[in-house]
Amino acid sequence: MLGLMNGKNEKMRSYSAEASRLRTQIQQTKEEIDAARNHFEQAVDPTLIDCYIYEINAAQLRYQFLLRRFKAAEEAAAGHQRAVRAKSQTP
Repeated sequence: MLGLMNGKNEKMRSYSAEASRLRTQIQQTKEEIDAARNHFEQAVDPTLIDCYIYEINAAQLRYQFLLRRFKAAEEAAAGHQRAVRAKSQTP
């Protein structure tokens, strides 16, 4: 029984670590978007303007990707918790 509980705790720690890592990456990506927008607003050279448009678009796509991954990780953790509760309630 103790081995089973350790496995459950280990899986929950894994979900928590993944969510924490994703939160950090999401925050970094937000900062990248803000920086690219600031550079874009200051740019006067057409080549740099194109570059910053590309950076903004790339960072926004990464942000959307990370949000989907974070949501999936949260749903997986919630599903795991429901399964653990269901198993613990069965006689």
